[in-house]
Parts: sequence; C-alpha cells; structure tokens
Amino acid sequence: MRFVTALLATSLLGATAAQAEMKLTSADLTQGKPMADAQVFNGFGCSGKNVSPDLAWSGAPEGTESFAIMAYDPDAPTGSGWWHWSVFNIPANASKIATGASGDKKLPDGAVEGRTDFGTSGYGGACPPAGDAPHHYQFTVYALSVDKLPLPDTAPGAMVGFYVRANTLAKASLEVTYGR
Repeated sequence: MRFVTALLATSLLGATAAQAEMKLTSADLTQGKPMADAQVFNGFGCSGKNVSPDLAWSGAPEGTESFAIMAYDPDAPTGSGWWHWSVFNIPANASKIATGASGDKKLPDGAVEGRTDFGTSGYGGACPPAGDAPHHYQFTVYALSVDKLPLPDTAPGAMVGFYVRANTLAKASLEVTYGR
C-alpha cells in the first residue's frame, strides 16, 4: 500500500512540475498599480511618451511554437473595449520584449505588430477619457501551438485575438490601471 501511495504521489508531483504555470513580469508595469506616463499615449488629449513596456515571461509549456502579446482596455467606452497593442509571430526561443521595442526594430526577428484601435500598427498607450474612473489595461502573453499566424501588420486587434485564442496553449497576464 505504501508503494502505491508513493507511486501516486510521485506521479502527481511530476505532473505538477511538468505543467508549470506561465508567468509574466515587467520592469515597467506593476500588477494592480497605475501605469507610468512613459507608457501613456501621446495624442487623443493625452501627453505620455507612448513607450512600449518591458515584458518578460517564463514557464511556457512544451509544444510552444511561438508567442503573441496583446494589450487591451476592457473599460473603454466603445462597447467592445480597446486594443492597445498586438505582437505575434514572436519566436519560441524569445522570453522578453525590451522597453521601447515597438516600432524601434527591437522586437525579436520575425515578430509582427498588428493594428491598434488608434488606427496604426505598434504600441498605443493608455488614454482613457478625462474624468472616467481609472481604466484597467491587460497585458497578456500567449504561448501558441503554431509558429506563425497568417496575418499582416494591418490586422486589427480583434482579428489577431481570434487567431491567438484559437492556438493558445497557455497564457499569463499583468493588469495595471490608468486614469486622468
């Protein structure tokens, strides 16, 4: 009986270790805290620096062929939220995006930035309407089962999200706030 218990415990512990949870961290964003002006949009009445944040991830599951990053504001008064950033076709050997990588040729080779709801490709920082309660900004990295999504850099966030979610193996998120 002790042998069966030990065998069962070993197999359960092994399964837990093999299924490590993905984690997302950032030197620029702190979970649950307000976003710095560096990551705020410069336009639409906002005067931030519009610098994409540093993001680092770990714990991707076996079988990961690529990564995607999506930044989204579910509180935007549009009825459908607001897409602030999408990056896809990030190679499976990548584990970090540097501060300011968007639009500055610092993304991993092959990575593609989709179109934001601001109408351009690349990072578009926070810019909620003045007087609104602080909005929530969700930065999520997805481990994908395919090496490339068949999308151009003109693909809108909702389209990128559709393909990303259809191929997701695991994900990790950070949520920050911003109000003005």
